[in-house]
Amino acid sequence: MVEWSDAERSAISGVWGKVNIDEIGPQALGRLLIVYPWTQRYFGSFGDLSSAAAIMGNPKVAAHGRVVLGALDKAVKNLDNIKATYSSLSQLHCDKLNVDPDNFRLLADCLTIVVSIKLGGAFSPQVQGTFQKFLAVVVAALSSRYF
Repeated sequence: MVEWSDAERSAISGVWGKVNIDEIGPQALGRLLIVYPWTQRYFGSFGDLSSAAAIMGNPKVAAHGRVVLGALDKAVKNLDNIKATYSSLSQLHCDKLNVDPDNFRLLADCLTIVVSIKLGGAFSPQVQGTFQKFLAVVVAALSSRYF
């Protein structure tokens, strides 16, 4: 179990309070699919992913980006029990979807970049460090069924 200081809890809550799921989710997932094109293999049913413009304009990418960030909202609300919160999602991605768990880390990196762009100077190195610690815990929880 991860220990969160009051300052870390406040930083995570502060960042998350500025995140618009409808905006940031599609941008983060779109960035993942563009920067790491091999991740597209998990989204064969999403239609046209042939270019950056097609990906960023794809309604299925946008919808799934919102779903992903909606799931991340559960982690923000359950900081003391993230592993249990993601147990069923980890099992789904491992057993049914066969997603390479490294993709969770790649998505976390893309999310950090998108949040940094959105928040600008408010995303200080200290805040970024805390947010990345949070995302690392989420990635570990999502990867827990694989190992």
